[in-house]
Amino acid sequence: MTSPLRPLGRTGLRVPPLGFGAFKIGRNQGIKYPAGYELPDDAAVSRLLNGVLDLGCTLIDTAPAYGLSEERIGRAIGHRRGEFVLSTKVGETFDDGVSRYDFTRDGVEHSLQRSLQRLQTDVLDLVFIHSNGNDRHVLTETDVVAVLHEWRDRGAIRAIGLSGKTVEGARAAMSWADAVMVEYHLDDTSHADVIAEAAMQGVGVFVKKGLASGRLPAAEAIRFVIGTPGVSSLIVGGLSLDHFAANWRTATERSRHPRE
Repeated sequence: MTSPLRPLGRTGLRVPPLGFGAFKIGRNQGIKYPAGYELPDDAAVSRLLNGVLDLGCTLIDTAPAYGLSEERIGRAIGHRRGEFVLSTKVGETFDDGVSRYDFTRDGVEHSLQRSLQRLQTDVLDLVFIHSNGNDRHVLTETDVVAVLHEWRDRGAIRAIGLSGKTVEGARAAMSWADAVMVEYHLDDTSHADVIAEAAMQGVGVFVKKGLASGRLPAAEAIRFVIGTPGVSSLIVGGLSLDHFAANWRTATERSRHPRE
């Protein structure tokens, strides 16, 4: 089932109301989900990712901090790169059960080069800063924003932004960002004004944790998030293609009938 695409701010990119979050295909340590899970093998990952694309979902979101996720995406659907918008991040890695943050010039450039290689692509459509929670410090006291601008200017990245944790950080990022990624769901609407402000400024909005890490009823949570004016796309993960397909149907039906 195809879905009406939404503009991602002023970037020229168009995204579906529901994107696939590729956390669970690469990492099962340090998780915030109610239940644990085993990592799928490469064959299962390939079936899942190709199935997601076959549904019509044209947005895949990943990050270096998602363990094996980037390289698995490259192996499984790198040959279909022209079919989807690819979003990744810089700043955080996850090794031996521990998150580490590096927003230095060398660290960010190494991360970007590694992501291009792992994802088997020449261009990253979107790169978000993966904040450690101290959004303001990361944006104003480190090299990361300058490096992302340089890579965008030379065409290696199409759009840049912040995946932050604070309202203050999201507001600060809107002076330069093409898009922001914020937590927003039925139990946490603290970024509601930010979403509205982003829409007014032509900044795209991705919503993360829209199901509160699996704690909210999926259908109700999806309808709430994607029915919010200004939201470009809700990122939802999982390891079951059937579950994602059900969420996809909910999202596409909501997008076709936004007033219901």
